[in-house]
Amino acid sequence: MNAPLKNDRFLRALRREPVDTTPVWLMRQAGRYLPEYRATRKSAGSFLAMAMNPEIACEVTLQPLRRFDLDAAILFSDILTVPNAMGLGLYFVEGEGPKFERPVRTEADVNALQVPDMETSLGYVTDAVSLIRRELNGSVPLIGFSGSPWTLACYMIEGGGSKDFAKIKAMALNAPALLHKLLDVTTDAVIAYLAAQKAAGAQALQVFDTWGGVLSPAMYREFSLKYLQRIGKELARGEGAERTPLILFGKGTGQHLSELAGTGADALGVDWTITLEDAAWRTRNAVALQGNLDPTTLYGEPEAIRREVRNAMDSYASGNGNSREGHVFNLGHGMSPDMNPDHVAVLVDEVHRYGATRTLAA
Repeated sequence: MNAPLKNDRFLRALRREPVDTTPVWLMRQAGRYLPEYRATRKSAGSFLAMAMNPEIACEVTLQPLRRFDLDAAILFSDILTVPNAMGLGLYFVEGEGPKFERPVRTEADVNALQVPDMETSLGYVTDAVSLIRRELNGSVPLIGFSGSPWTLACYMIEGGGSKDFAKIKAMALNAPALLHKLLDVTTDAVIAYLAAQKAAGAQALQVFDTWGGVLSPAMYREFSLKYLQRIGKELARGEGAERTPLILFGKGTGQHLSELAGTGADALGVDWTITLEDAAWRTRNAVALQGNLDPTTLYGEPEAIRREVRNAMDSYASGNGNSREGHVFNLGHGMSPDMNPDHVAVLVDEVHRYGATRTLAA
């Protein structure tokens, strides 16, 4: 039995209920900008060694919460755990990022893909979720996550990161049925993966569509949005106060917010290329919004950080009828390794201060 939740403002904001102040968590809040993370990684030997060890994953998840007054924890893992469990052989090259030993390029490669068994292939993730939830002891909610089907497919087909995504776009143009087959099985895997995290104790779920913005509008609707809609429809999340909220985050997909608002997601993550006022208008305030400070703001001096935090929060309030309900403060993407932890503290404190003192009347 898990402890009762002491701080629920993050979940209340996702349900667009009143909160005492704006909740905040940060993408990549557990990461290389923290000296304690770097020490843990050095001891573990590699990123994968950390991610695949539930005790270490728990420790790294909790590290930022010991420093900052954050309103949610997010599982320390990687979006590529799913294709790795599908047999593609994930590895990391220093300075180059993730790569796969066996990328998916042919019809035979696609036909060989199967939804992995969550207990045997990804049990280390669900074990980490259960352990983190227990160690949090109800202090804040725990977020589980997955990559989107399109974003996972990008890595699966390209074999790693890419500047132009030529291989997957060629498949989309020349063999769309084959790509849809890959996306179908990957979507099945994502739904099963998120459901397993929910069963293990995750109290909110986020899907990262990191590469959705590289697609033209028509291709986005066909190869990404379609599958996000499936996740929103088919992922069982419960009802009422017991519902496990779903957040969809797309980088560079602001033009599609009105369509994403109809996926069944409870909240949409927004990057910094669109104002929160515009995002609220595009979504007709039908969902909660999460975001959207440019991460490079953390290179600014403390007063500049405070100013930009207030500007983002004012933008949300302007688009939401002078209300702060339904806003989770976050960055528009993740933090970088050379960012100053003291600046993160400034950001978090200003969100809470300004959210509490500037609650505007509807």
